[in-house]
Amino acid sequence: MTYDDNLIRMANQIGTFFESMPDRQEALEGIASHLKKFWDPRMRHAFLALMDEKSDQAVSEIVRTAVRTHRDLIQ
Repeated sequence: MTYDDNLIRMANQIGTFFESMPDRQEALEGIASHLKKFWDPRMRHAFLALMDEKSDQAVSEIVRTAVRTHRDLIQ
């Protein structure tokens, strides 16, 4: 498994946790906040670059939406 695959897997796990929240906006912000708080800046940078390069379909829809709507919070 590559580094990129691990980032995607971890991001999707975070997305799965927050997806159960009834408030969609709160869930999206929660994903972005989690990435900011718990991911090393190098991990966040690599993940955002991966999203920019590929818009990888392996990334869940909720994570892609969180990155798109709260990118400034993640950086």
